[in-house]
Amino acid sequence: MLHQLGEQGQKAPKSREVGQVTMSEERARQGGANIRRAARLSVAPMMDWTDRHCRYLHRLMSRRVLLYTEMVTAPALVRGGAVHLLEYGPEEHPVALQLGGSDPEELAQAARLGAEAGYDEINLNVGCPSDRVQSGTFGAVLMKDPGLVAECCAAMIEVQPVEVTVKCRIGVDEQDPETVLPEFLSRVGAAGVERFAIHARKAWLQGLSPKENRDIPPLDYDLVLRMKALFPGLHLSVNGGIGSLEQARGFLEAGLDGVMVGRAAYHQPADILCAADRVIFGEDGPDSTAEDAVRAMLPYIARHMDSGGRLHQVTRHMLGLFAGRPGARAWRRFLSEGASRPGAGPELVEEALAQIETAVTDARVRV
Repeated sequence: MLHQLGEQGQKAPKSREVGQVTMSEERARQGGANIRRAARLSVAPMMDWTDRHCRYLHRLMSRRVLLYTEMVTAPALVRGGAVHLLEYGPEEHPVALQLGGSDPEELAQAARLGAEAGYDEINLNVGCPSDRVQSGTFGAVLMKDPGLVAECCAAMIEVQPVEVTVKCRIGVDEQDPETVLPEFLSRVGAAGVERFAIHARKAWLQGLSPKENRDIPPLDYDLVLRMKALFPGLHLSVNGGIGSLEQARGFLEAGLDGVMVGRAAYHQPADILCAADRVIFGEDGPDSTAEDAVRAMLPYIARHMDSGGRLHQVTRHMLGLFAGRPGARAWRRFLSEGASRPGAGPELVEEALAQIETAVTDARVRV
């Protein structure tokens, strides 16, 4: 949990030393305020999607939204030594690390590594329903054991100064969300977690695939809103099925503290992110554009390729930039077919952008 400032007149803010992590209480307080404001709108952690290339692209479109890593498992970091999974660029801030695991000591070590890496938030995954995650006894299956989740979170909070949060479901399998969710929030909140992102669907651990678990269980936004009324001191974000900034703003106006957008932010990033700083955060100035984001990605792509990377690793996250606009299909096809060809580089993206601009001009002429 975040600590308060000391008495007035103190010459220098006190610091906490936890393991190898040192953070002044003033910095912790300011960082907590900033990250909570950023959590008004966040892009959900999504496996195989929200890698560092995706996050860099999203940050070009919004300076304010909170970005999440893909889930990184605590065993991979602690037992496997896969600290390369923590790599990110400083321009990605505010950025949160999502961890998966169920062993308190192991999660504590992983959280400390995340804090040392400079992440603004450490999030525990209590929502993923995949078989692979269940076999590791973490993800959505942990909804069945709020006591263990509380123990894990308390251990993570104890050893490092960055705020620990939880992303969860409203319940799993035959559980009654009306009973399970408030108990979960109460017990985990008592362990020191003050911020939750709630995917407003149950997860069915048997019988539905991870993809089906994102669509088939019905959404219950009203339950999440009732949880905010029941726990006014908690910072609650809603997740699941949110497809527009207008819908996100509606949840904020209804009293929720934040909105987490998943697939829409990936497949139609410009629709969600380009106006977010103005619509959600009240910033002045013009909205960003997909075209500007593409141009700003070109030096990044060049650096990535100079370091031995492949064009497709970056451009696969850019396919939906012009969704719903003239030339969008040609843009996707051009990048999909061309990015894996030998010798393809930033100039391919420039050529694809030129085709978009031509399509836009042609559409205006027809009107």
